[in-house]
Amino acid sequence: MKTNFTLFLLLLTVVTFAQSTISGKVVDQKGKPVPGANIYIDGTYDGATSSDTGEFSFETTSTGNQFIVVSFLLYETFKKGIDVANFKDQIVKLRENVNALDAVVITAGTLESGDKARVSVLKPLDIVTTAGSAGNIIAALQTLPGTQTVGEDGRLFVRGGEASETQTFVDGIRVAQPYGATTNNLPTRGRFSPFLFSGIAFSTGGYSAEYGEALSSVLLLNTQDEPDMNKTDISLMTVGLGVGNTQKWKKSSFSINTAYINLAPYQAVIPQNVDWNKPYQSLSGETVYRYHFTNGIFKLYAAFDASKFDLNQKNINFEDKIRTDLNNNNFYLNASYKGTFGTGWQLTSGMSYGYSKNKIKFNVSDIDNDENAAQLKLKLRKNVSDYFKLSFGADYFITKFNENFNDNVSVQSATGYDSNIGAFYAEGDILFSKNLAAKVGLRFSNNSLLDETNIAPRASIAYKISKSSQFSFAYGDFTQTPMVDYIKYSKFHQFESEKASHYILNYQFTKPGQTFRAEAYYKEYRNLVQYDTQDIQYNSVFNNNGSGYAKGLDLFWRDSNLYKNLEYWISYSFIDSERQYKNFPTMATPNFIANHSLSIVTKYFITDWKSQIGFTNSYSSGRPYNDPNQTQFMNGKTKSYNSLSFNWAYLLTTQKILYFSVSNILGSQNVFGYDYARTPDGNGVYQRQAVLPTADRFFFVGFFWTISKNKNENQLKNL
Repeated sequence: MKTNFTLFLLLLTVVTFAQSTISGKVVDQKGKPVPGANIYIDGTYDGATSSDTGEFSFETTSTGNQFIVVSFLLYETFKKGIDVANFKDQIVKLRENVNALDAVVITAGTLESGDKARVSVLKPLDIVTTAGSAGNIIAALQTLPGTQTVGEDGRLFVRGGEASETQTFVDGIRVAQPYGATTNNLPTRGRFSPFLFSGIAFSTGGYSAEYGEALSSVLLLNTQDEPDMNKTDISLMTVGLGVGNTQKWKKSSFSINTAYINLAPYQAVIPQNVDWNKPYQSLSGETVYRYHFTNGIFKLYAAFDASKFDLNQKNINFEDKIRTDLNNNNFYLNASYKGTFGTGWQLTSGMSYGYSKNKIKFNVSDIDNDENAAQLKLKLRKNVSDYFKLSFGADYFITKFNENFNDNVSVQSATGYDSNIGAFYAEGDILFSKNLAAKVGLRFSNNSLLDETNIAPRASIAYKISKSSQFSFAYGDFTQTPMVDYIKYSKFHQFESEKASHYILNYQFTKPGQTFRAEAYYKEYRNLVQYDTQDIQYNSVFNNNGSGYAKGLDLFWRDSNLYKNLEYWISYSFIDSERQYKNFPTMATPNFIANHSLSIVTKYFITDWKSQIGFTNSYSSGRPYNDPNQTQFMNGKTKSYNSLSFNWAYLLTTQKILYFSVSNILGSQNVFGYDYARTPDGNGVYQRQAVLPTADRFFFVGFFWTISKNKNENQLKNL
């Protein structure tokens, strides 16, 4: 018995002496203690949890060189090789996890929406439930800061830039003709139906080096990766009808929709400020096919649009009205692949092709033009580490434009051009910490038509000052080929790329249900096109000596916490901008710029009525125009613009919706500007006519029916 007791004491002594004490303190990068961290020897059960002061101590039977692991939710896991016998009273510093949900993101110049956006300024639902948007993506974006309401045009004008300075991309591939066909002082719409897209990034400046050929902004539309279910959507509207269908299989899915629009019934009821011979009509359709591979997704997007109208427009320079008969056919194809390969590489590739053909008759003159435009794209991305991500790629733009003019009397002419632009870019995302990030990029492009090479640096940085707020700054140089109205005469003149530099300072505050953004910016324009005639024509003398600037402040506030079922946002923009370009004799503010713009959007769901109602009020101060009766150039100013719009969506059943909307319900008599006679009358006065909306109000009534197995699925998100 004594022998057994002696052996037990010996074994106990051996075990005791074989144990080592591991001790230390866990702190963050600033030296503050981290309580609750897990500390253990890798591959064993030996470990402990740090105390309120960050200290820890535990025994281990492990010997020699081992790995100690320290982990905590908001920090990167710490793993280090140690000598067990000598790891005592050590300090372990944990780095913040830069991939945490509340990590800093660069926001200067970019407004995002969609399920995948960190902070959504607009949600996909907003595009079509905003009063006054009438399902038009562009109209909904015009309620955001940085945009201008140019009612006689309808396209996106951003921060002092013309509409041609904004490029549109679908799944990262350019859309050469994003708007429907139109004529002078007749507003157009975006070509795309909202419900095929899951996310939008609207960059008002300072955008990534991945995108080029845009002086002011880019609009990025992303199609849905995966539809929710099999369904059929039917739309019966006062302006036409539409039908859509989605089929979903194990690895693939297919969505298609088509619509026929005819404004004749609407124009017969609502007084028009335009003399229509044949109202606007269009037949359009879109389709998306998706296939999921093991490591990626392939998308094929196609859209077509055939439209026509015939109208008479009063012109101050002619006794009789000018007749415009326009037929447009447009086709767009986009194929893209996004996936992973190798050790953490991401590949994005694709191509697009756009074709637009116009047949226009101005009185007795005929104008026929067509544009073929394509883009090839390849992009690679590698997460080198948690702190550095590298992107680089190349794209190639091909554009071919032809136009024939015949006045059917004595003048016939043909103009056009072929343009090829090759570009390469590289960009790095640097995450210094969870609170500090930067993006640095460079874009290199060569334009064969202009015979020039451009290098455009881009850089941005963001610093998170609290859990809910951060500052961002962005800088970038941007180049763009002059617009088609100039460049089609390139065989007579050698043009250069127009250029702009952006400087943007952004502050953003976000918390659940609330977003506030304030952004100050300055843009400098160089190499703008000038000409010496009253209108652009074949014998105009062009140069690239124009310049300009735009500076301003944009404010945005969105809130859904004020009152149950109420959501609203307020946008305000101030801009000071002048240019000396086109045929401007001096530096002046262009006629599409209003110094002050304000939008207030509200949406309220009334549960007892099974209804969502919305109001949108858009205001902008007067826009400048040139009055030749005065000596000072661009000295006139229109009265302020104001439009209050209303919509109401009523759920007849969970799958049937009745929708009603009306724009400018107060009947404000808005004036967009004035056209003046080219020569004075007998009294030496230049007569004028006002540029007015096509109608004072727009009424819309629609019935929308979703057919699916899920009886709770409806089209409310598509209205």
